[in-house]
Amino acid sequence: MTDYILRTDLRTDPPDDPTILLLDWAPGRTASTIHVSRSGKGFFDGWRAPRPATDLALLGAAAYCVDKTALRNTTEDQWTRELSLQLPVSDVEAWRNAKWASVLSFLTGDRWTLTPTPDQQDPLAAATGVPDEPTPVGPIDAVCLFSGGLDSLSGVIDLLETNPQRCLCLLSHNEGGKVSNAQKVLLKELIAHYGPERLVAKRLYLRPAPAVAERARALPSDREHTTRARSALFLTFALTVAASVSPTTPVYIPENGSIGINVPLTRARSGSYSTRTTHPHFIDAFMRSAATVGVTNPILNPYRLMTKGEVLASTRNATLLRSLAPKSVSCSHPEAARYAEKGQGNCGYCFPCLIRRASMAHVGWDESTDYPWNALDGKGASRSDDPPLGGSARCHQRCLQ
Repeated sequence: MTDYILRTDLRTDPPDDPTILLLDWAPGRTASTIHVSRSGKGFFDGWRAPRPATDLALLGAAAYCVDKTALRNTTEDQWTRELSLQLPVSDVEAWRNAKWASVLSFLTGDRWTLTPTPDQQDPLAAATGVPDEPTPVGPIDAVCLFSGGLDSLSGVIDLLETNPQRCLCLLSHNEGGKVSNAQKVLLKELIAHYGPERLVAKRLYLRPAPAVAERARALPSDREHTTRARSALFLTFALTVAASVSPTTPVYIPENGSIGINVPLTRARSGSYSTRTTHPHFIDAFMRSAATVGVTNPILNPYRLMTKGEVLASTRNATLLRSLAPKSVSCSHPEAARYAEKGQGNCGYCFPCLIRRASMAHVGWDESTDYPWNALDGKGASRSDDPPLGGSARCHQRCLQ
């Protein structure tokens, strides 16, 4: 069992047991072991959600940092971890009745224990520019998750085209790299096309902080790369933003149904080896638990019954989507091509890239030159002078041969 405690009041003494890992939450302070960037305006500047939604954001931030700092390769089966999280919340009884441990266990494939503890400390006390009372993030009608991938790009375009009066808040998360660049480029293009009055961008940079002297107990330096709990981070912060507007403001999570179900094509992709971000069971259980702790905003997936090809074929603005699609990133390892001194972005032969190419081919937009490796010509992906791109890529390489 790996034990974590989240603290919102850094003045309290850390536990005596040195094996307990501290997740110190204090946005804007270097003492925090959860790093929330303040590049430009801070993420929380100018708005505040009701306390139940802020508690939900703490859960997402903590779960993501636990997921990143607890290594799978130290476990007996190289995957399943025993994880314990103590979380300070305003309504302990409601959190005890929620099923968050089972929600997280289904999402990440681990065995979670979640212990809520009473806390009346303001979780945003260390953040500057945050109103004292709940304040809307802006005059928005909905929140839409915006990863920089092809599905989320399609979702934004369809939502704005369907209702010319709709204003969206686009919620992104990144830790830098190609995904962050794709988000910025696409946001700029979308705002230029639809106008700044129709789009509010909230870009969250959040990660476990590296060790510095100011931190009471630094987190382990090694990082886990499977990051199944990123979905929980995405959804909890999206719900927090939506709850700042009203308890009924929807959160859209555009993801094609094939990836949502993620039917295992090989034994290597069974269970939580494949992401469960938009799996219907996960979304349903997540919404039930969120409602139990006081956050009732609906989560909607407009593409749940569509393939990725059908998403592209049914777009409300094919001209715009086709022009922006090459700038989106769907890849599971977009930086890995640099080891082969190739262009970074969509690699061309990981599972998400194969689905991407199939969908683009369905509407006649596929270009092999958009990828460092062209999986369809039988070259490159199996060349010995090209370095491997990791275990999942090797698995897909074998499937292609």
